[in-house]
Amino acid sequence: MDVRSQVSMVFHLDKCIGCHTCSIACKNIWTDRKGTEYMWWNNVETKPGTGYPTKWEDQGAYHGGWELDPKGRLRLRSTDKRRTVTNIFHHPSMPSMDDYYEPWTYKYSELFEAPEGTDQPTARPISMVTGDPIDVKAGPNWDDDLGGSQIYAANDPNLAALTPEQRMQLQSIERLVFFYLPRICNHCLNPSCVAACPSGALYKRGEDGIVLLDQTRCRGWRACVAACPYKKVYFNWQTGKSEKCILCFPRLETGQAPACFHSCVGRIRYLGVLLYDADRIVETAEHADEDLVQAHRDMILDPFDPEVMAAAKKNGIDDSVIESAQRSPVYKFVKVWGIALPPHIEFRTLPMLFYVPPLLPVMSSRQDNGTLKNASAGLFHDLEQARAPIAYLANLLAAGNEGKLRAALRKQMAVRVHRRAETVKDVDRATADDVLREAGITREEADDIFRLTALCTFEDRFVIPPMHREEAIAMLEEPQTWKQETGFGFRMAPKRGS
Repeated sequence: MDVRSQVSMVFHLDKCIGCHTCSIACKNIWTDRKGTEYMWWNNVETKPGTGYPTKWEDQGAYHGGWELDPKGRLRLRSTDKRRTVTNIFHHPSMPSMDDYYEPWTYKYSELFEAPEGTDQPTARPISMVTGDPIDVKAGPNWDDDLGGSQIYAANDPNLAALTPEQRMQLQSIERLVFFYLPRICNHCLNPSCVAACPSGALYKRGEDGIVLLDQTRCRGWRACVAACPYKKVYFNWQTGKSEKCILCFPRLETGQAPACFHSCVGRIRYLGVLLYDADRIVETAEHADEDLVQAHRDMILDPFDPEVMAAAKKNGIDDSVIESAQRSPVYKFVKVWGIALPPHIEFRTLPMLFYVPPLLPVMSSRQDNGTLKNASAGLFHDLEQARAPIAYLANLLAAGNEGKLRAALRKQMAVRVHRRAETVKDVDRATADDVLREAGITREEADDIFRLTALCTFEDRFVIPPMHREEAIAMLEEPQTWKQETGFGFRMAPKRGS
């Protein structure tokens, strides 16, 4: 058992209001330089929709992430030892500028210097790449709030899991439905971007698992861009280097939450430490699609287990990090309650960003005399009749495993029924207990979920482990002891200063 610590995240989709404050906070801090105009390390997409870059989920076109070969072994979709050299000069699956968007600004001089006249002057959009006037056709959130549209929602790759009737209902104006999906780098346990990089510029930090990019080693070959199935690595056309989300590690090292987390208006974001068994990475990623969610959870270790704690200490994990893992909100959402799910785990990168799926909508119209006969009657809608089909959400968050998705939604519904019985008291207590029992949770667990969802403080949402950088530096000065390589070339202890 090779116990390691990983800074991990949960986003609660029922709480996201699509305000994009997180995106602007990140943009102002990290990507306001020449060559980064089109980069959005944090972006918020409307689902159903095509996302950013366009149809990033369609790995039939982009060939990102991992796949299983005929013998059931892992291999990269985008490259291999044979194709590395040829792909350096031209990568056939690379997203183009049109897949992102051509960044633009406005020629404000046409406003400020316009002569007096009878017409209102206008500022024309001009490209921030070429400086020429352009006709704007797309942007980082071009399909905002257009769920149900025949233009964007109809091209969502997740709709392939639905029947024709379900697709028509989802896209019809009468059943207009959308929710918001905030996205950042997942800082995966099995990152395909790291494995694909020919120069070894990408690596996972040994002390917290954050995936970083050493700009001094990057040669701009862009294999990382093609290999990342979530398209969260970008190429800076000004510097000739790749760039990506760094999870604001300078802030984490001083005990502060990442900028997008700190600025979140809906308080949907949670951050904490997970302990996992690195020996099981390949074994987990080689599971069949329907088993990936459970295998991923099984990798996550119990931080209260004496055997796990002993193995963690043996691996150099400090007591304070173990204590942070015991208080981690991510551990509760993912492992204890099982209501947070990984996005597109069928890409087999084992993402460390999890989502609590949305119920959509919160309530339906009253159908009886005010009592709940079962989990889907009366005040609350039937899960099978929700506006967003189960198959759609399962394809997005559980590799198509509808059982895991239903279990997460049932627990959330049970918490709401329980709270109605406790506060409004228009639900019979015995009925609420039956609903909790069917969902597999107790009253105490329901109260804990409610508190962490609705009543949590800043300290509850962000359990930031001490970084102990002085110890990490000591590790780097003893590479023969601390540097560790995996089968896919993960550089767990980069040179000092990288």
